[in-house]
Amino acid sequence: MTGFARPMPVKTPTSTPFWDALAEHRIVIQYSPSTQAYVFYPRVLAPRTLADDLEWREISGMGTLYSFTVARRPVGPHFADAVPQILGIVEWDEGPRFSTEIIDVAPEELSVGMRLKPVFCDYPEAFAGAGVTMLRYTRA
Repeated sequence: MTGFARPMPVKTPTSTPFWDALAEHRIVIQYSPSTQAYVFYPRVLAPRTLADDLEWREISGMGTLYSFTVARRPVGPHFADAVPQILGIVEWDEGPRFSTEIIDVAPEELSVGMRLKPVFCDYPEAFAGAGVTMLRYTRA
């Protein structure tokens, strides 16, 4: 271990349903009836229409690898023990893209377009005694 506590996300009133669902090992994102599309990152108004019609819906979390990079040097001292780290963008079957870490797959086995499935990584005492669940991905 590096001795540095890793930075963790901070729940906001807008993002709370997303983080609370992850803690239950479910994925919920917003859906906009006015655009007839799923939306991610969490926000207050729908993109393009600015409608106040966003609703939370559960998704499978299945997707394809849209892009990735392999970090062979730590991005900061907090991640010194986590290299190589595979940072990827997953395109959910429902449409939006999600930035994440790809785990349990060797870098040379990755290819854009490969199917991925969600992995829920629980950090019970992540910060100030409160837990957080992070969404990672691996080969489907």
